[in-house]
Amino acid sequence: MSTTAGVSASEVAVRSIRIMADGDRADFDALIHPDAVNREDDIEPPECRVGGPTGYYATALWLRTAFEGLAYEIHHVVANGNLVAINSTMSGRHVAPFAVYTPAGGVDTVFPPTGKTFAITQSHWFRLEDGMVVEHWANRDDLGQAKQLGWVPPTPAYLFRMARAKSRVKRAM
Repeated sequence: MSTTAGVSASEVAVRSIRIMADGDRADFDALIHPDAVNREDDIEPPECRVGGPTGYYATALWLRTAFEGLAYEIHHVVANGNLVAINSTMSGRHVAPFAVYTPAGGVDTVFPPTGKTFAITQSHWFRLEDGMVVEHWANRDDLGQAKQLGWVPPTPAYLFRMARAKSRVKRAM
């Protein structure tokens, strides 16, 4: 399938993953439909849940803040009409607190920085409309990431650091 600018659906989907690591707001405006929905935003900060380029860009900033050197290696891309599936590896180094949120938008868990690196597989699914991403789903190896970063099994000292970090994030809200 071709998009309105002559760029394939696969190219739009791949670029929409890559801009999570290095794109500026204009990149999100160019690739993410104003009505786009991220089906993975239920654990993200409230500002990420607004959809469209604003929400997707907020998600990128949330990830970039916690994970230095955030990168995506694309392994496979499969497209069928306006649906694109991508198999990738996400990697980075945990350098700042990473907070996940409840469905209601409250702070659930905060993982203080470990300085460790990770590389995990993910699959991303995109639906495009008008040559732009209008819907996104993902399957991630969250347990693999947690193990690589030392989040699980947590040591008593790390559990204490998690409690302190959660308190700090809640106070900052």
